[in-house]
Amino acid sequence: MAETYENAGGTTVPIVPAVPYADPQGDPFLRTRFALPARPATFLRRQRLVQHLDQALLTPLTLVNGPAGAGKTLLAADWAAGLRQPVAWLTVEAGDRRPGVFWAYVLQALRACGASASDAVGAPADASRVDRKLLAALAAELNDRDRPVVLVLDEYDRMTGPEVTEQLEFVLHHAGRGLHLVLVTRTEPLLPLHRYRAAGELTEIRAAELAFTPEEAVALLELHGLSLPVPAAGALVDRTRGWAAGLRLSALAALESADPELYLKEFDADRSTVADFLLAEVLKGQPEETQGLLLRVSVLERFSPELANALTLRTDAEPILAGLHRDNAFVEYLGHSSYQLHPLFREILRAHLRVRLPGLEPELHRRAARWLRRSGFLPETLAHGAAAGDWDFAAGALVDDLAIGQLFTGLRSDDLTQLFSHMGPEARSPATDVVRAARDLSRHDLDHGLARLRLAEEHLTDDAPDLAAAQLSCALLEALAARLTGCPPRAERAAAAADGLRQEVPAHLLDKHPELTALLLTHLGSARLWAGRFEDARAALTTAAAAPGGAATVLPREDALEHLALLDYLDGWLGRAERKALAAVSEMERVGLPQPSGSGIGQLVLAAVAVDRHELGRAQALLDETAQLPAATHDPVPAAGRALASARLLLVRGKARAAVEAAGPDVSAAVASPWATSHEALVTAAAHVAEGRPDAAAEVLQGVSVDQPACAVEAAAIHLATGRPAAAIDLLDGLRAGSRAGPAVTVRAALVRAQAAEEAGDTATARRLVTHALLDARRERLRRPFLDAGAWLRPLLATPPLHELAAGWLTPGSPRHGEQARPEAPHAPLVAVELSGRERDVLERLARMMSTEEVAADLYVSVNTVKTHLKSVYRKLAVNRRGDAVRRARDLRLL
Repeated sequence: MAETYENAGGTTVPIVPAVPYADPQGDPFLRTRFALPARPATFLRRQRLVQHLDQALLTPLTLVNGPAGAGKTLLAADWAAGLRQPVAWLTVEAGDRRPGVFWAYVLQALRACGASASDAVGAPADASRVDRKLLAALAAELNDRDRPVVLVLDEYDRMTGPEVTEQLEFVLHHAGRGLHLVLVTRTEPLLPLHRYRAAGELTEIRAAELAFTPEEAVALLELHGLSLPVPAAGALVDRTRGWAAGLRLSALAALESADPELYLKEFDADRSTVADFLLAEVLKGQPEETQGLLLRVSVLERFSPELANALTLRTDAEPILAGLHRDNAFVEYLGHSSYQLHPLFREILRAHLRVRLPGLEPELHRRAARWLRRSGFLPETLAHGAAAGDWDFAAGALVDDLAIGQLFTGLRSDDLTQLFSHMGPEARSPATDVVRAARDLSRHDLDHGLARLRLAEEHLTDDAPDLAAAQLSCALLEALAARLTGCPPRAERAAAAADGLRQEVPAHLLDKHPELTALLLTHLGSARLWAGRFEDARAALTTAAAAPGGAATVLPREDALEHLALLDYLDGWLGRAERKALAAVSEMERVGLPQPSGSGIGQLVLAAVAVDRHELGRAQALLDETAQLPAATHDPVPAAGRALASARLLLVRGKARAAVEAAGPDVSAAVASPWATSHEALVTAAAHVAEGRPDAAAEVLQGVSVDQPACAVEAAAIHLATGRPAAAIDLLDGLRAGSRAGPAVTVRAALVRAQAAEEAGDTATARRLVTHALLDARRERLRRPFLDAGAWLRPLLATPPLHELAAGWLTPGSPRHGEQARPEAPHAPLVAVELSGRERDVLERLARMMSTEEVAADLYVSVNTVKTHLKSVYRKLAVNRRGDAVRRARDLRLL
């Protein structure tokens, strides 16, 4: 009875009896090498890869190249099992490096799948060589086939000899369309792949495509009886890089755990079957010097050959790393001579390092830190210095690089604070004192911060080397301390010291860290604002707001813009103040930093503007947003801004006593602020007037600074309300000429003069002054001064010329004939609120009363994406509710 054999496609075919059943050495053929590997019950067919292999049949050569455990063999076997054309499968072994043995097995694989070679082809007689005629006859016979045969050579990485590869290339070339070759390998074959690539004759499936997606990982885990949501599966895929063996081994281990989902999130890679696999398949097969290199670079996130040499104290890292990457040994090439280890492999190697070379890890971090510092990689330098426990070195690197400002810029501040939080008291150097002081001041811990700053400055003696960077860092901290303690003279001294020290610091460091200068100017500007030196403050803050540096200076730029907005508000320019406050929000959005920022001055300015425009609900919403910001409770300027906005809102709502309590900022300051003190006195005086105590109000007004035009005008209004018109006019006449006072000041001043004129019987002058006030106020939508003016103003506003000026924004407009009276639409806003196209789409659907889920479905985006857009819309419109957003958008004519 003739022998038969099941081929790769599952078909039973006879074996041609004329062909011997032994290789050239006389050993019987091992038929398991021709059989498709069995797919386990938990095997997941990934249709995208199968389709790619189907398309690969259009090219003569397919390369499936990936690391151990990437699922290459099972993928190829699953695909081959579904093909209708003949598939010859051969699992290559080390003995096949001898040409005669290799080609004997190839011929037998072809016969096993029914693609019998004729007698003309023959069989190799010598294990060490093969006749060229045999290869030519085989190629010619394949070229004559009507149906091409697929030859899959699995584990082709075992074929290291060039002779067999050259012969294989010869057969593939001359077989034409009769042969499709599939190489399944961990390493790059010796074939000239670049030529096949250039000719469009090569299909490649590599590690990146073999990696599981989160959705595929979910499906694979389900086959193992595990249920994991896609986000959790995504985290597992990130950790394993989608590595098939890692996912399967993790799933098997998770099944034995009491909490499989928790296990998959937190499993210790170094104590798992994954570790056993990688150590056996990758590490232990490497030469001793390669193992040593892999163990040592496991302390690095990414590395160059030069850095690897610094850790190993050798000089041969470059060829070793290139070879490991080429052989898919879990070393990933990132480009630009940079490498990284597979995350799981790195975890396992680090654990193995501690066992095999105990005590070496801190020294490796120390070597890495010093190499990285010489090479200019500051973040990595700090990380490795901290990992080595060398805090003097890490702090010195931060200070010497002039990077102390990064503790305050929001981009890396959290990371740096966390990194240096582990620094113990044993670290004692001027640099560590500077870093401790910066860390404390960044958290507004003034007691500890100032004490450590004093200590650092004491240690920075004249005989210490390289003083300038550390002293300039101290000047920045002095300016911040001056700002937080409300001590403008101290800020001026710090700024003067910084100006001198800049000449001693290398220019490239100042260019590299523009945030330091921007922070200094912002702190100086804030201190000057507190002192009431508005023009000097504006000069420093304007320069800070225009600082270069992109994302590096976005926080000081935003801070400066918000302070400038407060200056404009205090000078009476509501529109300018609103524009700058909104510009600060936009500046933060452009770089993707969270909102609101530390002090919330911009929101406070918007709240105060809303009070003056009699938008009380909006004002309260804005104040509520800033209520939980801790920075505002330590910084005098935002604390005073909050007190001002809150007290004014309470006064408007008739809560005089509560307004007085809110008017005083609950922050101690070394120097009293003239404008903050004056506004507090004005609120107290207004409360006395509201409660019928005019004499008490007049006494309180003694503490108001007449150098502040806004304060002087409000004091004049209160004098007039208490029956002191002469005192009111004297205050107004005393205002300095050429002041920067805006409409909020000039309108109030005009109304005070108008009231005085009306009470003196000069109605014509009163009407003229009210006319000017209405014209100026309408541009700013400034309603509050008119609402506060009292009963004397109502008859004047009822007269035709003034009624026309007030209609639609201050008083209801006149209805047309036959129409019911209704308020007119508000005037177009002075500030153009810029919404993105997608934000407008979301807002329009809000106006149609659609739910978040309905908006998401209608726009084909996720619910979370809609929520993100909503948050941005709320912030730009300064609201916190859907209905308010729609109303505000309609007011601004965005809908």
